[in-house]
Amino acid sequence: MATTLAQAIAWGRRELAAAGVPSPDADAVLLASHALGLGRGETEAKAILGAPEPSGYRDLVARRARREPLQHITGRAPFRQLELAVGPGVFVPRPETELLVQLTLDEARRWREHGELHPAVVDLGTGSGAIALAVATEDPACRVSAVEREPEALRWTRQNLGGSPVRLLECDYRDLTPQTVGRFCVVVTNPPYVPDGEIPGDPEVRDYDPPTALYGGDETGMLLPCAAMDTALRILRPGGCFIMEHAESQVAAVADALDRRGFTEVRLHHDLADRPRATTAVLPGERS
Repeated sequence: MATTLAQAIAWGRRELAAAGVPSPDADAVLLASHALGLGRGETEAKAILGAPEPSGYRDLVARRARREPLQHITGRAPFRQLELAVGPGVFVPRPETELLVQLTLDEARRWREHGELHPAVVDLGTGSGAIALAVATEDPACRVSAVEREPEALRWTRQNLGGSPVRLLECDYRDLTPQTVGRFCVVVTNPPYVPDGEIPGDPEVRDYDPPTALYGGDETGMLLPCAAMDTALRILRPGGCFIMEHAESQVAAVADALDRRGFTEVRLHHDLADRPRATTAVLPGERS
């Protein structure tokens, strides 16, 4: 007897739940949507109308049950207004990182209020290009640059940024100087910040996200975040803003590191789940 789409999705939910997938209900439907080449709403409507199970659906569920990230299976990751191409070798952008985009847009608006018509923004360690492309899409007046050095990530960066106004700099952000890239109103980054000894528990993160996008370079996880601060010191304009995501456990360490470097107006920001997610700070000086 042929299986209907609704029956297949119900089976998928059970399989994914048994495998410990955190969101079995949503993932079962989204995998069916991917198999059908339809949106979620259309897929759910077809399920109600008794459509048949799509070919290949059970193979997709089996991959997800082995804890392969949903985004790797579908090849897409939603991020604010965007749908990004992702896969092996690049960090999958998280919803909580969308906060950094909003903070950047707010800061760009403040620069415009001071007469800077086209605020210059740079995203350090851009990975998939999520932050840079979201800023450029939502505020086309910004002049956005993105920095990435990892060859495996760059294939996705180029794909996502291709045809956009974002300037891609293929280098290590620690090597940036005003002579090579100019000065920026906003420096934003979601750097690797997991302490080297703290292996993530989620298989999707531990086994699939690239280590170069996870681990912060020492036992505190602060080596690369501090390198991003040092780069910001060099390339920010006076009065410019530094925006960085970090772990909850690093709130005090981040604030202290920024203070020791002479940044002012250090502020902590919470995500939609009310978790400490990012810190902003200002390079002293008059905006001009």
